Amino acid sequence: MQQKLLSKAAVAEFLDLHPGSVMRLVRQGRFPQPLRTGDIGSAVRWREQDINDWIEERAAHAGGAS
Repeated sequence: MQQKLLSKAAVAEFLDLHPGSVMRLVRQGRFPQPLRTGDIGSAVRWREQDINDWIEERAAHAGGAS
């Protein structure tokens, strides 16, 4: 199964966060690490499933798991 990769802008929009906030969470170790699409300075992407898993984990810790 092919996984969808999301850009920083797409992740930020999906989570209703500023793109800088997404990267701050990554640096703090509180958000999934992105994949680099090339060498240093290249674009980063997140696996859609990693984002969904992160959301589910947060919901479970908040007592909102379905």
